[in-house]
Amino acid sequence: MIKKRYADRRDWDRIKQRHYVQEQVENEVFQGQVTLLQLIEVASPLDVRYGDETIQIADAGYIWIQQFPSDAHHAVTSMFDASGQLVQTYIDICLRTGVEDGRIYWEDLFLDLIVLPSGQVLLIDTDELEAAQEQGIISQAENALAWAEAKRLQKQLQNGTFPLVAHAEVIKERLEQQLKQGTPR
Repeated sequence: MIKKRYADRRDWDRIKQRHYVQEQVENEVFQGQVTLLQLIEVASPLDVRYGDETIQIADAGYIWIQQFPSDAHHAVTSMFDASGQLVQTYIDICLRTGVEDGRIYWEDLFLDLIVLPSGQVLLIDTDELEAAQEQGIISQAENALAWAEAKRLQKQLQNGTFPLVAHAEVIKERLEQQLKQGTPR
């Protein structure tokens, strides 16, 4: 069974205190759900290693902007440090996204793309995707869908036509204003 993951990250014990807002957005660049997850207090920072580079992606003061485009097979999480600098963009390839009991979710197809501020694009978790098919968690058609979506996005990222990395900045400003004006969840 494909894992369903939730945008509010309520099940992630690392986050001890958070602010969270979500909204439906329809503009010339994007149609779908967007969220802002502000990490107020964490049990411990989270560092990830890509080759020789180590990047901190979660700590107190970090903001994650998540974009869930309608009718697409990906979800985009842009992670900003406490000073507002983009540290990475993480693209989950997924079967579908949706809203369940007011919570935004995505059905994870294991394959992921990471875009570093340098512009470098990494394709990761290919082994997890293949293992999921071997174990019957996903079908051959779902495996093919994941690969097709990843290759399509890689091409867009490489030729500069994937708009959601830059769009995260716009959404961040918009949702930060909501956070200041309202009561976060």
